[in-house]
Amino acid sequence: MIHLFNGFQDSFGGSERKTVELYRLLGAETGARLWAASSRASQEWTRQFPIHRISPLTRHVPDGGTYVFIGAHWRNKIWPYLIPRPRRLIYDFSTFHPKVMGLTTHMPATLGWPEAELVLVSDFQKRMLRADGVVHPSPIDIGRFSARPARPDGPFTIGRMSRDTPDKHHDDDIALYEALLAEGVAVKIQGGVQLKDRLAPHPGLELLPVGQLAAEDFLPTLDVFYYRTGSHVETFGRVVFEAMACGLPVVCHSNGGYVDHISHGENGFLFETTQGAARILADLKADPGLRATVGRKARQTVEQLFSTQALQKRLDFYRR
Repeated sequence: MIHLFNGFQDSFGGSERKTVELYRLLGAETGARLWAASSRASQEWTRQFPIHRISPLTRHVPDGGTYVFIGAHWRNKIWPYLIPRPRRLIYDFSTFHPKVMGLTTHMPATLGWPEAELVLVSDFQKRMLRADGVVHPSPIDIGRFSARPARPDGPFTIGRMSRDTPDKHHDDDIALYEALLAEGVAVKIQGGVQLKDRLAPHPGLELLPVGQLAAEDFLPTLDVFYYRTGSHVETFGRVVFEAMACGLPVVCHSNGGYVDHISHGENGFLFETTQGAARILADLKADPGLRATVGRKARQTVEQLFSTQALQKRLDFYRR
């Protein structure tokens, strides 16, 4: 049995989505189970999936086997001492907080659990943390996404999607969006409601709340996917790969887990400065053929990254 633990607190959280996708891939064959590591699990998640709540009093607890903590941990909780000891302990670490990693991977002697095996989400993260562990890109069901046909009419549209928090938006992007709008480019941001006080209303500007459209419905409305964050640094950047799965050329800041999978000018673009981003966007606006070629190679990249063979190899790590 493989037991997958997550807090399930954020309705749009990346670790939550990763957990349920791993459950989907493992569940039928291995009898995987989902467990809420937090008492504040979202009702949105518990309605959609068979998520179990841990209750030592009623003996509703994991029964040993492999325990996989994904974006969650067992520290400062009583229930780990009251449930069967796991045969294997895996900690899927998706952030840049070495203190949390240290707390989680070093077992108290009184707990008696095995040494934790570490799963990292990107080589970028592994380099930044100088950590020892296997690298598994966050699983994505690319079958949900299809390469979009060229849009023959309407304005050239760039956009992005993310959580609607300040750390997900870069201050310098405000001036870039204003310049693009002034040039007749449409800007569409899902998870950008907080920018309403910083961007003047414009016919070409759409600021949508988080979750208004599913990724597979929102992304095909764009011609180019643009992505840069503020203080938050993406260890992986799931939405970048979802955009690539839609056959979109992606233009991303060169500081994030996606960089190891983007070859500049071939299957996407990486930039250092706002001026560099503006030049790339101008080239893409002027050249539909370039957009099509790069977008096609972007789709091929994610097809290889999430192929059946690649996924099975990663799943075998949990099954062994």
